[in-house]
Amino acid sequence: MSDVITKAVEALNEKMGSDGFDGSVKVEIEGEGCLMIDQNGARAADEDADCTLTADAETFQGMLTGDVNPTAAFMSGGLKVDGDMGAAMKLGAVLS
Repeated sequence: MSDVITKAVEALNEKMGSDGFDGSVKVEIEGEGCLMIDQNGARAADEDADCTLTADAETFQGMLTGDVNPTAAFMSGGLKVDGDMGAAMKLGAVLS
């Protein structure tokens, strides 16, 4: 597993706390791998989900730190969303 995925899992679990996430989102970080976010929290995995987000490592790390707005990343093409846009919006609220 890449360092980018490991750090993303840690950061997401810290942001979500013990609440988990209502729904399921797969995040594909180009050149690094995938992580899953669901009611159990975040973990390195590649499974079916309600929504799949795809971004490069720089964009995703920027979203985690708050330097990149997820909506702006989507509008500029840096973040691709496939599936349930509502789940993507919920995750955006967790990241902010």
